Amino acid sequence: MSAVMNTYSRYNITLVKGDYFYLFDDNGKKYVDFATGIAVTNLGHSNKEIAEIICRQAATLMHTSNLYKNPIQEEVAQIISDLSFGGKVFFCNSGAEANEAALKLARIYGNKKYNGKRYKIITMVNSFHGRTFATLSATGQEKVKKGFEPTLDFIKHIPFNDIEAFKNAIEPETVAVVLEVIQGEGGVIPVRKDYLDSIRRICLEKDLLLIFDEVQTGIGRTGEVFGYQLYDVKPDIFTLAKALGNGFPIGAMVARSEIAEYLSPGTHASTFGGNYLGCAIAKYVLKTVSDRSFLDSVKEKGNYIRSKLKDIFGDMGEIRGEGMMIGVRLVDSIPLSDFIDKAHKNGVLTVPAGDNTVRIYPALNISYDVLNEGLELLNKTIGEFK
Repeated sequence: MSAVMNTYSRYNITLVKGDYFYLFDDNGKKYVDFATGIAVTNLGHSNKEIAEIICRQAATLMHTSNLYKNPIQEEVAQIISDLSFGGKVFFCNSGAEANEAALKLARIYGNKKYNGKRYKIITMVNSFHGRTFATLSATGQEKVKKGFEPTLDFIKHIPFNDIEAFKNAIEPETVAVVLEVIQGEGGVIPVRKDYLDSIRRICLEKDLLLIFDEVQTGIGRTGEVFGYQLYDVKPDIFTLAKALGNGFPIGAMVARSEIAEYLSPGTHASTFGGNYLGCAIAKYVLKTVSDRSFLDSVKEKGNYIRSKLKDIFGDMGEIRGEGMMIGVRLVDSIPLSDFIDKAHKNGVLTVPAGDNTVRIYPALNISYDVLNEGLELLNKTIGEFK
């Protein structure tokens, strides 16, 4: 019996080696990876440049704690600031921690600016923001909360893309709204531009903080460095993790400077957040994915994949998403778990999501040859249901 706590329903696959766009199991079987660790290894497995950076930095200095100045951390923070809206950056280790930091910032903002009279948060049905107690409370899925009730009672969930529901949810005590510009776990459902424009306008009018969870949509996955840039709507706060370290744990919470000032020494911290090793990797990742030609290639590949998927699935699947953050909502007659099991047997790894949706998340730098190989395996898989 394994000594690992039983918190995951694992597939019967033991992966032992990665080579950019492929993974290999302990029997030597090769898989085309259309999962990327759930939008994490955006630049591929065992990326040689990243491996060299890790070795070089590990041999120099990995960690000192945040009690000392860290030039690489300051450099990465400046890169993120320059690529976004010129805000301040707090580093942590994961998406849940980044979202937790955003919720804490919203709380201290409401407490200090409004004498504790603003503290309520609005989030979306079918959202996913993490597994810590505050972030599972913010998540709009009951399955995540099962067994942990009562959850935090100052968070209200409303239907996604419903502006009237948002207007009706605002109370005098409301301080912020949190959303994903594309709901990943919820089924790869994009936000509507008019909805986002309206939320931004209302938040400005009422001094509500607009918080974007970019843990999955960030770092080039949508064809822009940050997903919100597709919609030309700037948040007050946004969060990053997953692909920021291409597999090494690092997260970030970014806030407009005047809001970030509400966090001061002693109000929030992270032992490992933004250490030398994590930031050395993040620096390379950010410089790579922020290149315009790289982002254009993500959009081109995304258009290519969606076009091919429409041909492959036909009326058996609805194609969703932006860039290379793609979902296929299978018809109800095809159980999602059965499709994924068959895909695995055929040699392609995918990721499940809500609403009977399979996520197609290849590495952003995948070659067209490997991409076509994986698409053909998906074609073979859906053919088994016809």
